[in-house]
Amino acid sequence: MNFDDWEHAHTDYVASTTRPGPAGLATSDADWRHHLEHDTPNGWLLRPDGNAMLRTLTSRQPIYLMHMTRALEAIRTSGQVSPSAGCLVGALYCAPLTAEPDGLRPHNLGAYLLETKRGTQQPLVIEIPRDTPMPAKGLDYLRLGGIHLRTYLTHRAFLTDAEDARLRLAAVDRVRTAAGFLDLLMAIACERVDIPDGEFVDRLAAAVPIFPYIGYLYFEVLSEYLLLHSTAPQTKAYADAGEMNNRLYKQIAFSAVATMGRLFDLALFNPDHRQLLHLVGQVEPGLAAGAPAYTRRRLPYLFTCLALPPGQDATSVTFHGADFDTLTEVAPHLLGQLVFRDMRTSARYPRLYPAVEQAKALEAHVFWNSRHIPAPFNGVLPKGEIGVNPAWPASPKVWAVETCDRGLLHPVEQLDVIFVPRLTDLYLTAIGHAGPPKNAATPTASC
Repeated sequence: MNFDDWEHAHTDYVASTTRPGPAGLATSDADWRHHLEHDTPNGWLLRPDGNAMLRTLTSRQPIYLMHMTRALEAIRTSGQVSPSAGCLVGALYCAPLTAEPDGLRPHNLGAYLLETKRGTQQPLVIEIPRDTPMPAKGLDYLRLGGIHLRTYLTHRAFLTDAEDARLRLAAVDRVRTAAGFLDLLMAIACERVDIPDGEFVDRLAAAVPIFPYIGYLYFEVLSEYLLLHSTAPQTKAYADAGEMNNRLYKQIAFSAVATMGRLFDLALFNPDHRQLLHLVGQVEPGLAAGAPAYTRRRLPYLFTCLALPPGQDATSVTFHGADFDTLTEVAPHLLGQLVFRDMRTSARYPRLYPAVEQAKALEAHVFWNSRHIPAPFNGVLPKGEIGVNPAWPASPKVWAVETCDRGLLHPVEQLDVIFVPRLTDLYLTAIGHAGPPKNAATPTASC
């Protein structure tokens, strides 16, 4: 197991050291980190002294989390709780809870989930006991490309020759078709070319159907912009509690893609310049004008860092005419994301899922245990998406709960269950419940 890959995929919100990036970039990770923390209205929420979730994780307090489930009776019957694959790889997806005298208060992400899933899912309260703090290291699913590629190369024997050839050809075709735009992204990141904001966003939107991974970056960049720049009263109220306002990006996602309610699929996120201004204007009018410029500045930098390994000279790389072996050498992280996401459209993905996804999940569990992480969180931003490491040696406690008219959770029944480090069946996950979308063999997912 390569711990370097997993270290690369985690962001440490306490450490003063920053990630090395590709050579030739006009800005660095340190430049962006300073800008985001110090030059945005809500940048202080990136630090443990401001972010309530990070503050709890780096303390010695018990961690209280809320998980929404459709399978409460099945959990009671089996006595087991299992995670599913997704942006937390192999952790049970949750939202933070804060213990108050009158009950457990959900983080605003949890409050949103309680509102939107009422009647279809039930909340559980999970307590993770501990006597030592954990590092504020969050898993960034956008940085899993190297792990995806290594997993594919290790498990190629699960594929037929035809399937393997299709995956490789699909990845190369996507890169060659989008090569002009991908090269433009790197040229902008290196400040070798400039382009008007509106034209850039329109070209970005046109590239997503050809290169769906770009849709994930687009969404995360826009989410970052909204979360860190919003000055709305609701955002300020959440910030006073040490929380980022998750409703901002939820509203954008569901407004941008009509089918998001069926499956949160960021491969479909591609608003053009006009639509971007409209979407952001609906959420917070004062932020609309700045969204295209932020996207043009931030996304090319992120793409280059996510596509190329540290030290690779971005000024010498071109995606024109690239083949699989070349991409393995110069852009392994990007290639891994492409192979992984195309594999999830395979007709045999339900049979491949237990092998390839479980392999990554078990590696994640080993890494988290070695780094004393019982509750991994989505490290793209510390916005409240957090999970339970099912392999953590100290078994968490689980309760069925009631909610009161103040929105607080009250444990009423402790469940006799254990966490098992085994992914739940694909068809019991959100992907499986969504069913196959049109023109695809199996559904994809957001992360």
